[in-house]
Amino acid sequence: MAIDQNDLQRRHAEYLTRKKKENLKYTLLSVLGILLFLGIWQLASITGLADPKRLPAPTTIFQTLIYKVGNTAPDGNTLFVNMLASLQVALSGFGVAILIGVPLGLFMGWWEYADRFMRPIFELVRPVPPIAWIPLVVVWMGIGLQAKAMIIFFTAFVPCVINSYTGIKLTSRTLINVSKTFGASNFEIFYKVGIPSALPMVFAGIRVALGNSWSTLVAAEMLAASAGLGYMIQIGRTVARPDIVIAGMVTIGATGAVLSGLLSAVEGRFLKWQTRH
Repeated sequence: MAIDQNDLQRRHAEYLTRKKKENLKYTLLSVLGILLFLGIWQLASITGLADPKRLPAPTTIFQTLIYKVGNTAPDGNTLFVNMLASLQVALSGFGVAILIGVPLGLFMGWWEYADRFMRPIFELVRPVPPIAWIPLVVVWMGIGLQAKAMIIFFTAFVPCVINSYTGIKLTSRTLINVSKTFGASNFEIFYKVGIPSALPMVFAGIRVALGNSWSTLVAAEMLAASAGLGYMIQIGRTVARPDIVIAGMVTIGATGAVLSGLLSAVEGRFLKWQTRH
């Protein structure tokens, strides 16, 4: 039966229009949820249900953010200086964790010798909380950027390894056997079948690692930092400024959301072949 190209194009255009409408609807729903949360928070502050000295209103937090854009008090840095310092720390440790953790997980999942050799060491390191490494990191590296990035590395490394390992272990045996039938070597099957099959799980691990990196940022910047969002939060706590503390938390959350969106865009480019519903 002949395929009507015009009909296919029309159906595809209708599908894209429908998807855009659905995406817009979900976006508006998300915005509505945020506005409702902020509205309840503001109302609680206005009516006195929440003490403004302990939980400042959203309008106060917004004013603090605007103030910090051009002013350095009380932590000695503007908001953008703190953001750049935190990004440098978080992305350094996060990037190294990806470069080491993802290949290690893939190799361990594919080659039994690598798995037997590395698994005992990994299982010993995995349960140790990242904060527990702080004393050793200070002894090894001092209190500079490398030390803070190392703390981030420990918290991002584990999910990268585990998800990469699990993803390549789930490679279809049918695809592997078909590749062997056509004469592919073990290494060819690894990078042409195993790695593409593992990519969804790999990106899931990277996403978890990104969240962990930002979650550990405050602890990492406790190492005698002089700038950073974690440092700003610490100073806000010291001088009893909850608005500064919450402003730092909001900035960390917003920056993490932007980075997560960028990661989703990269994932979409790598996984174009994956069917999405």
